[in-house]
Amino acid sequence: MSFPLAWTHRFADLGPDFHTELRPTPLPDPHWVGQSHAVARELGLDDAWMQGDEALQAFTGNAVLPGMRPLASVYSGHQFGHWAGQLGDGRAILLGELPGPSGPLEIQLKGAGLTPYSRMGDGRAVLRSSIREFLCSEAMHALGIPTSRALCITGSPGLVRREEIETAAVVTRVAPSFIRFGHFEHFSHSGQHAQLRILADFVIDHFYPACREAPGNPYAALLEAVSARTAGMVAQWQAVGFCHGVMNTDNMSILGLTIDYGPFQFLDAFVPGHICNHSDTGGRYAYNRQPNIAYWNLFALGQALLPLMDEQQQALDALEPYKALMPAALQRR
Repeated sequence: MSFPLAWTHRFADLGPDFHTELRPTPLPDPHWVGQSHAVARELGLDDAWMQGDEALQAFTGNAVLPGMRPLASVYSGHQFGHWAGQLGDGRAILLGELPGPSGPLEIQLKGAGLTPYSRMGDGRAVLRSSIREFLCSEAMHALGIPTSRALCITGSPGLVRREEIETAAVVTRVAPSFIRFGHFEHFSHSGQHAQLRILADFVIDHFYPACREAPGNPYAALLEAVSARTAGMVAQWQAVGFCHGVMNTDNMSILGLTIDYGPFQFLDAFVPGHICNHSDTGGRYAYNRQPNIAYWNLFALGQALLPLMDEQQQALDALEPYKALMPAALQRR
């Protein structure tokens, strides 16, 4: 029996410049791997329904339920310090939003198949990495660190080629928004300043309303607010020895959330120069470099927002508090 869900679609309503609507690609013979009952309760999902086939098929990407509006968003970004151009949700598909305790929460499938932004990828995720993301995002939440959440994992005997052949999985991720620094970079670098303003207004109106009333430029106030949240998040990373591993601008949340759990690790011993990503041959994202890389990424966000400001100094002034906020937050911990 179908369980009625009150889907909304604020991001989808921004229009086709921001995303491509498409259906997930089905996987064969899905099965449940794990669920977060705490996240299910926050979303008001019925326990019995969450154990059933309709939920299994929906959260594998095999069925689009009434009210869903699946899409993949477009963004750009700097990867390992170099401009990478257009990127986007290469294996993530946003289904829409469901009501949460503090407002709408986006529901996103990771590993749900090819999108127009998959580039050379296959749009899939493997069971191993999906379990890692599920466990770590829920653990980070339990530690009080801002993060996306994980509702569930489904598995499939469908095969995926990585370094070796592995089985496929889909992890359902949950966050107030998955908008990244790279979304702003995309519209700024492509000269689409009208869309840049629409996106910035969307973020201010829904997530940072105080910036609208702040003295001076509201977009500079947004940059300062994002910087403060990012400073607090990175301080918490450093305090628990968390290594993100791939702090590209397209992996940085505009809400100061830990997102995109890939080659992450926790320090087993205090090795400040530890590198957790074997692709990071230069050690750009080593543990002890994370605070400065976060600032570098914020600087890139500031550059992206410059077309909405009156002068460059507004962006520089908005970034300045990070230099004191991050070490002070770390010291408190």
